[in-house]
Amino acid sequence: MLDRCYRDGMSTSPATVGVVGLGAMGRPMADRLLAARGDLVVHARRPQPELQAAGASWAATPRELASRVDVLLAMLPDLPQLEELLDGEDGLMAGAGDLLILIGSTSSAPAVRELADRLAARSDGRVRVVDCPVSGGVDGATAGTLSIMLGGDPADAVVAAEVLAPCGTPVLLGPLGAGEVAKACNQLVVSATILALGEATVLADRSGLDLDALWTLLGGGYAGSRLLESRKEKLITGDDSPSGMAQYMVKDLRFAADIADATGTEPVLLPALRSAFDEIVDAGLGDRDIAVSRRFVASRDTRTR
Repeated sequence: MLDRCYRDGMSTSPATVGVVGLGAMGRPMADRLLAARGDLVVHARRPQPELQAAGASWAATPRELASRVDVLLAMLPDLPQLEELLDGEDGLMAGAGDLLILIGSTSSAPAVRELADRLAARSDGRVRVVDCPVSGGVDGATAGTLSIMLGGDPADAVVAAEVLAPCGTPVLLGPLGAGEVAKACNQLVVSATILALGEATVLADRSGLDLDALWTLLGGGYAGSRLLESRKEKLITGDDSPSGMAQYMVKDLRFAADIADATGTEPVLLPALRSAFDEIVDAGLGDRDIAVSRRFVASRDTRTR
């Protein structure tokens, strides 16, 4: 295990760092890394003039990116998107020397381990992997307060933790894949909580309660949570414009189910949560924020059936 957590927001690693995947989470993390390090190499589907103006270097291809960095943070949706960048004359593997890839996606733990074995075999051990899924949303990525769940070789995890320190609190939880298991556990709690918050909001609203007063009050008790803090206004107003899209929970909960199967666990909540989020997506609400749980529960009014 790591001897310490990295909470000071400063990176002491001398490694050259790159980022691929500059979406809702990757871009603010790249901003934090660039501000802390003073340099960063980036690659994306589209040019990043603001990042470049701030001092980031542009890599035209994945091959160029891999050839210029020691540590590569991949903030892509899942492993298939990373796989697309690996092969071919312009792929990451064509340019990789000694390279540590940090996989920030919420992915299957067994699939991460399989990919790491394959990359190590192809590169004679020069390409290594640490999984580092995160929790805290866009707000946490922007503020540098993410919870960063590491899995991997302890020596590689030390480097990963030092690199990622500007983005939040990295903690090594076990061998490769442990970060993904932790993220699956996190998503189990998040999905259960947001559904409970949505359902409670509908019950309170239909009973004539002041929702703002309710959640302000309950937020100070055992019902309080970071999720309630971040989604309170959305739940009160019914604004479920996208931030953390509900459809991603379908994938995340599938990975949690895989872990349950692998560990011989018979879950109580997980099947119901999977069914609920499948229903949300089937209802055309998957591209809404997870606070869509209020709208979803309200739409299931038995009096209209």
